[in-house]
Amino acid sequence: MEIPISPELESICFQIMVKDLTPAQWSENESTDMFQNDEFCGGFNAVENMFCFSYFTENDIEYWFQLSLFDVIQIAKGKELQIVGYSSE
Repeated sequence: MEIPISPELESICFQIMVKDLTPAQWSENESTDMFQNDEFCGGFNAVENMFCFSYFTENDIEYWFQLSLFDVIQIAKGKELQIVGYSSE
């Protein structure tokens, strides 16, 4: 499923961008639920070296996806990216 780049996701990406941390610095503050809103929940995963998120549809179906720090910054700057989410269903 393609994950929509909604205002909620853009807000999370902006919060990440303004912290201006390197991946190594994010690794020191690793958290799976640092960023949360009605649609998204996630944070930085040091093993993956990526931001890992869950996206919840209106039907409460959960999709997982990952974003690199570069991708996060691109989204925060208004770029449109294709994000593919995966579900166990």
